[in-house]
Amino acid sequence: MTVMAERTSHMLVEEFEEIASIAPETVTLEFINGRIEEKCMPDGDHREIVRWLQKRCMQHRPDLWLYANDTGLKVEAYRNGRARPDGALAPEGHFAGHGEWSDPDGVLMAVEVTSHDGDTDRRDRKEKPAAYAAAGIPVYLLVDRDNCAVVVHTDPDPEQGRYLDIHEAPFGKEVILPDPVGITLDTEILKNYVR
Repeated sequence: MTVMAERTSHMLVEEFEEIASIAPETVTLEFINGRIEEKCMPDGDHREIVRWLQKRCMQHRPDLWLYANDTGLKVEAYRNGRARPDGALAPEGHFAGHGEWSDPDGVLMAVEVTSHDGDTDRRDRKEKPAAYAAAGIPVYLLVDRDNCAVVVHTDPDPEQGRYLDIHEAPFGKEVILPDPVGITLDTEILKNYVR
């Protein structure tokens, strides 16, 4: 994928969308920081973390839904990026009538759970937070399985493409997802998903 990424650094977003639309179901593609990226298929622990988070969101905020793994978002205004977060928290029914790639307006939180691959550091800890901040998404939640920590990014600065407030807590600690999300998470269960 690296060679492909280098060759496609000047790809138009329309060209990416055409390629992504014909990719097999076993491959998920994103267009981040001007490059095509292949998103790894989630393992069982990854899926369980997303399921756990969906349940917590539903219990605390029944007016919202955590759309998991299938929501395409338009990010990075200046590069026309396209991302598929592991979760996108928005009002229930928010994406009705949208196409495959939706505007991030109205998305309250983007969620990523790290995968055990060589691109996690660059993708989930650097490029994705920059893209989500540039898109103005109020909260970015990273469940970092490698570091056994939950990282909450808030106060996006779209012009600089970064979050101004970053709070990290080890698995097992209580984590506050501030407004507009307004949920407190007990992360003790995440200790079960450390390998």
